[in-house]
Amino acid sequence: MNLHEYQSKKIFASYGIPVPTGEVASTPDEAVAAARKLGGPVWVVKAQVHAGGRGLAGGVKIVKDLEAVRAATAEMLGKRLVTKQTDAAGLPISKVYVESGSAIDREIYLSLTLNREKGRIAVVASAAGGMDIEEVAAHEPEKILSATIHPAVGLEAYQARELAFGLKLTGAQIGEFGAILKALYKLYIDTDASLVEVNPLIVTKEGKLVALDAKIGIDPNALYRHPELTALRDESQEDPMEARAAKHDLNYVSLDGDIACMVNGAGLAMATMDVIKLHGGKPANFLDVGGGATAERVTAAFELILSNPNVKAILVNIFGGIVRCDVIAEGVMTAVKNVGVKVPVVVRLEGTNAKQAREMLKESGLAVTPAEGLTDAAKKVVAAAK
Repeated sequence: MNLHEYQSKKIFASYGIPVPTGEVASTPDEAVAAARKLGGPVWVVKAQVHAGGRGLAGGVKIVKDLEAVRAATAEMLGKRLVTKQTDAAGLPISKVYVESGSAIDREIYLSLTLNREKGRIAVVASAAGGMDIEEVAAHEPEKILSATIHPAVGLEAYQARELAFGLKLTGAQIGEFGAILKALYKLYIDTDASLVEVNPLIVTKEGKLVALDAKIGIDPNALYRHPELTALRDESQEDPMEARAAKHDLNYVSLDGDIACMVNGAGLAMATMDVIKLHGGKPANFLDVGGGATAERVTAAFELILSNPNVKAILVNIFGGIVRCDVIAEGVMTAVKNVGVKVPVVVRLEGTNAKQAREMLKESGLAVTPAEGLTDAAKKVVAAAK
């Protein structure tokens, strides 16, 4: 779950991380009032969306009078911002963040994330701040600095100093950097974050370090421990189908194909999509209904995948280990009757009571095609979609 910049900066400030003063606004009048409260002579109006690259897309405006604050805010609110990190539809702008201007001398990139290969939190830093870090890594990898943190020891002072030296910080800036990095690490641990990013961390004309931007991503599996963070969720920034799936405890990811998949188990779901591709089809989604799939959850899954107008066929691929196949067959038949499925449905069931389940589907009289094995299922659903 991602947080908006204004939410992240409030959390940064609570950990003692220096950030520019700012106010969030939902209307042009609120933006002008915020700018007047902050004082001039320069403000920055920032669209609040869960995507990077806002500046290049027109989502960040530097303004020098109150009418310009109003105009910039009016131009953004109610629109959708398309950046290189969004799809073609972009993300809706319902709030802007009005911030006092900063005198920037240089920009630094700094983040903490999980290094899955090493199973440790990694600090990533670069003197090429304010830029797309992926581009820097691809074209100028020598500018990327990193350190991994031992879970039993935590962030060590020498690691912060080495990174500060690598970033060409000097004097009091080295201590400031160490304090900011220590606070970011504590924030990362306390919030069960998956990403904490500052891009850029600026050095001001006075030589001070300030977090000019802030991004926090929370591990969704840990949200039950953080009701205060869950309350900050903005569903308007999420794929509507994925948000709807989450309410039914379904693991769903939208894709751009036309063959909907409903599978139990993430590994089997990945394999199902691979086999569909192998036989010339394109998956419309990843959908894991879970090992304990019920008839009710299957019905909810059908309703979800059918809300995608691009779907031309559905493949149900269930391995009955924990759940019995006849229970799933019952759910499929109920869903087809109640939801009003108007596209071909191919069903492959293996495991407990699979033979009984296949007989149930054959005798149902419904337009459901049983399949023997995953390859057979993939071939049939691809042909049905075409």
